[in-house]
Amino acid sequence: MATRPEGEPANEQAVATIYGSLRNELNQIYSKITELEMEVSEHSLVISAIQPLDPSRRCYRMIGGVLVERTVKEVLPAVQRNKEGLEEVIARLNEALEKKKKEIADLEAKYKIRIRKSDGDMKDDGGRKEGSSQGVLVGPAS
Repeated sequence: MATRPEGEPANEQAVATIYGSLRNELNQIYSKITELEMEVSEHSLVISAIQPLDPSRRCYRMIGGVLVERTVKEVLPAVQRNKEGLEEVIARLNEALEKKKKEIADLEAKYKIRIRKSDGDMKDDGGRKEGSSQGVLVGPAS
């Protein structure tokens, strides 16, 4: 990227490139957080399903693509530890998300960046309005 000696972007295109990459990083963080939250939800379901069971009962656990036979007593603590680890990662990702949002907000304020809707978005809205009206479908005359 073209930058001035002070570290400032040289032109609007460079600012737009930096802004676009920051927005992309923000979207990636959001996606990862959503993915991990789904995994935490699955872990919670497993924990609630096996917690009331007899600790000596057999259960199966997938470890690295291999199905392993264990007991509830062995599996339950491992699943709980995994869930806690995922929650810690989500917390760190949320911190990174807030930093990235602040960085984007600072860039928007500094360079007075405004987002405008593309023409494609406006056409899509108009198409939906037309499609929602009821009409009569007429086939070829027989």
